[in-house]
Amino acid sequence: MLSTGSVTAGRVSLPPSLLFRSPPQRSGLTSLAPFDPDSIARRGSRSKLRIGNFITFSGSPGIWGPAATNSALLAVSEINRRGGILGREIELSFYDSGGPVEEVVARARDALDFDEIDVVMGSHISAVRLALRRLTRGRIPYVYTPVYEGGERTPGVMAIGETPHSQTRPAIHWLAENKGAKRWYLIGSDYVWPWQSHRSTKTYITEAGGHVVGEEFVPVGNDDHEAHLARIRAAKPDVVLISLIGTDSITFNRAFGESGLAATTLRLAGAVDETVLLGIGADNTENLYSASGYFSCIGSNANDAFMSRYTAMFGTDAPPVGSVGQSNYEGLRFLKAAAERAGSLSLHPLAAAGRNIVYSGARGDVAIRHGRAAMVMHLAAADGLDFRIIRTF
Repeated sequence: MLSTGSVTAGRVSLPPSLLFRSPPQRSGLTSLAPFDPDSIARRGSRSKLRIGNFITFSGSPGIWGPAATNSALLAVSEINRRGGILGREIELSFYDSGGPVEEVVARARDALDFDEIDVVMGSHISAVRLALRRLTRGRIPYVYTPVYEGGERTPGVMAIGETPHSQTRPAIHWLAENKGAKRWYLIGSDYVWPWQSHRSTKTYITEAGGHVVGEEFVPVGNDDHEAHLARIRAAKPDVVLISLIGTDSITFNRAFGESGLAATTLRLAGAVDETVLLGIGADNTENLYSASGYFSCIGSNANDAFMSRYTAMFGTDAPPVGSVGQSNYEGLRFLKAAAERAGSLSLHPLAAAGRNIVYSGARGDVAIRHGRAAMVMHLAAADGLDFRIIRTF
């Protein structure tokens, strides 16, 4: 766990090192004790609001950790400078959500029971979300920020990221209409987000007059893509849709470019942002497209202001901020708006307010309708180490 204590505008006071507790040996999630009344009373009466941010610092998704941390710290500095949330100054702590899921759950249990956090925020893979929501359900609010497969309806869990219907569907139709894309090959990491997203994607491909010529799921952490590329070459797709995560996406796209396939085959990715693009390298981004609700190159007053503050706080050499990292900024802005509408940080009124609300962040105004984000979506083409927006939906 890394605790920031209080974060104030223009100055981030951090401890000298990241401290990760070794989780205790526990068995399963079946014996979850409810909060005792004294614990609930203490949470509500404290002057500071303790938020536990579960960000991935290790493993394939760990590449997003630095930008996610910075984005959250920036949001906290802004919110605390304006009086906090409902008059309570935010006290932010970070917990690693990488590694075995059972270890992440153990950290989360300690955060709830011993650190007495008031709110869980998460920027991690959906496999972790499915485990953590069993722990938080009926206990405290849980704001889940990044792109995900959709369909989250667990009481108290508020998911604000892109979903396949708004993110992938318009991009598929655009590629069909403007690039003549008909033959699709799907490759993703072997966990719930790609599984469920591909199920929806196949429907959108059929809608656009195309068909799937191959599909496979790759174990998280696998960086040997020779066999995958051989199958793709044999299938001769027009587009490869990539749902690989973090560094797995980097190694695949590097190998794809080096194999020569990039010159003849389009790529569409749902989790390739500025951080991943930097890892792929300029020589391997030919014919690579990404669909997202946020790119740092978006020309808007809201994003210009966000990027200016990000650079001022962390410097010109700060980690590039893309969709996944920036979602942590959005999560805190969403939480503030929902709490102010509810007039409370208690689980049920806060969750009810968060189901239908408009909040403002780096993307501009984002509407949450019936628990699902309805944001402007962008299709961008990789241009070396940058993105170029080619269509907004």
